[in-house]
This record gives sequence, C-alpha cells and structure tokens, in this order.
Amino acid sequence: MVDRITGNKGFGPLGQINRTGKTGAGKSSGAAKNTDRVDFSSALQDAAKAQEISTTQDTARAEKIQALKAQIENGTYKPDLEKVASSLLPFIMKDS
Repeated sequence: MVDRITGNKGFGPLGQINRTGKTGAGKSSGAAKNTDRVDFSSALQDAAKAQEISTTQDTARAEKIQALKAQIENGTYKPDLEKVASSLLPFIMKDS
C-alpha cells in the first residue's frame, strides 16, 4: 500500500483503501460490538501472590524480632545453647 503525506495531517490512505486493506467504510450491519479484554498470564498472578506472601512473612518476622528484643531487654531470653553451639561449630572448624 502506498501512503501520501497531506500537509499537517500526516499519513493518509491513497484512494478508497483503508489501512486494513478493505474498501468502503467497513460498517457492520447489526453485529454485536466487541469489547476490549485483558488477560493476565498465570505467571503474573503467581508473582502477585508471591509478593503478598513475602509481605506477610516480613510482617511476621518483624513481630518475632520485636518479641525477641523485648525478651532480651527484660532478661527473660533463654537461647537453646545446643542449637547455638551446633550452628557455630562449622565456622570454628573452618577457621582451624
């Protein structure tokens, strides 16, 4: 298709052919009107759910940290010393 430039109006169709290649006005006779529709992929929906879960986990983590800080300030925090030792042992052995 060949376009022509008409002054300040930009590009326009040449002759009676519109951009879709159909001739005439292209009016439909009583056909139902199509509506625009947007479908989001399941990956995008999964990402939104993951973000919600992350926000919930961050809130729960912040609450747990606040509770631990309060226990430390009150002097009531009693860590499990066996868990502490077992988590420190690999670092101690690595440096030796």
